[in-house]
Amino acid sequence: MPKKTDTPNRAMVLAAGLGLRMRPLTLHMPKPLLSVGGKPMLDHALDRLAEAGVDTAVVNAHYKGEMIATHLKGRRKPKIVLSPEDTLLETGGGVKKALPHLGPEPFYVVNADILWLNGPSPALRRLAAHWRPEEMDALLLLMATTRAVGYDGRGDYHMDPLGRLTRRGEGEIAPFVFAGVQIVKPELWAGSPDGAFSTNILWDRAQEAGRLWGLAHDGPWFHVGTPEALQEAEELLALGGARSIWS
Repeated sequence: MPKKTDTPNRAMVLAAGLGLRMRPLTLHMPKPLLSVGGKPMLDHALDRLAEAGVDTAVVNAHYKGEMIATHLKGRRKPKIVLSPEDTLLETGGGVKKALPHLGPEPFYVVNADILWLNGPSPALRRLAAHWRPEEMDALLLLMATTRAVGYDGRGDYHMDPLGRLTRRGEGEIAPFVFAGVQIVKPELWAGSPDGAFSTNILWDRAQEAGRLWGLAHDGPWFHVGTPEALQEAEELLALGGARSIWS
């Protein structure tokens, strides 16, 4: 049974990518500001975090970062702290730079190029309910590889019945792909490299210690990485008709 716990009140939103696969749409606009389902992807992520009780979100920015900064000026919930990157720091380095703003407690990290619809209960609150800090350094939201809209890879992880994760081997196909949402401890970055590096380094270390866990998402999920994937997401979201599919 998941252990009840307080929902993290801080979050990091990763919005610094170059959006190369999304060209030509990103020639004049950063990918997080592209609209899906009637509003920018970045706003979808921030709205979900606000609904989950997050009061402060750090948003990193690099490519066309001034447009992201301008877009976020009017937002009050959650409170926004910008973390501009003169040099692209990748996922791990970007979060490490922002750690002083994220505090000593576990926090959410959300990618800005994914969208999800909640299942029977909100995904962020499900993660918080399953979070066990005595056993976990990172808890990743996962999506079944065969049901991941806009994703054409071989998956990322195998998950045992308890939820512990093992990265797929070379040439394997894994049943789950990382869904771009996680709860992590700031201690995960202890001893991490300086400069640009991937969070994969930290996940592998947590896996070796038996402290990398997963939770399967129970609703629709969209990876919006290319113009074709963006169109597919729009078409599928439109099938919701008049009802508010983001509620």
